[in-house]
Amino acid sequence: METSPRIALVAGASGLVGGALLDTLLEDPRYREIHSLGRRPLPRQHPKLVQHTVDFARLGPQPPPSAQDAFCTLGTTIKKAGSQEAFRAVDHDAVLSFARAARRAEVQRFIIVTALGANARSRIFYNRVKGETEDALKTLGFESLVILQPSLLLGERAESRLGEQVAGALSRALAPLLRPLAARPIEARTVARAMVTLAHQGPPGTRVVPSGELHALGA
Repeated sequence: METSPRIALVAGASGLVGGALLDTLLEDPRYREIHSLGRRPLPRQHPKLVQHTVDFARLGPQPPPSAQDAFCTLGTTIKKAGSQEAFRAVDHDAVLSFARAARRAEVQRFIIVTALGANARSRIFYNRVKGETEDALKTLGFESLVILQPSLLLGERAESRLGEQVAGALSRALAPLLRPLAARPIEARTVARAMVTLAHQGPPGTRVVPSGELHALGA
């Protein structure tokens, strides 16, 4: 494991988990530089933060800055995207575009958030796309690939999602009963902390981490 400060690439820092992840990385003294790739600039500044405005559909052959770790929290919903095709363009195509760029940047560890139930053979479109994305990432040859599969994410989103707000409120109220269940909802900041913990563990090969484990890793 490296002892010198590391450099990280982040895609999806404007989202719920991505924002919590960016906060965690900026506060972590083990990282000296964080490069955020996104479609638009983030409304924040920090001495360690370098922002890159990119179109993930048109990432050229020029690699992003060299880094040890890449974190991917890109994702949307079919409702927000507007169609299954638009959803796939983000949750599959944009993710793989970023991953290939990370490989060109000689990234050793790629850490991604997908979803509980991801399975390329699922009859559910959302889970199937997530699973197909996971399978494609496994072919890219990262020294370490860590796949986090959280359950329902809790936290304050920039956009309102009524269904998730109701589910989140219920899950918090029922927390004592849900605590033993592996599929109980999880706070975005807990997932973010788990991502950084897993990056520093740097397990070789591919590791899939289900939601139940994330609660402990991100505590």
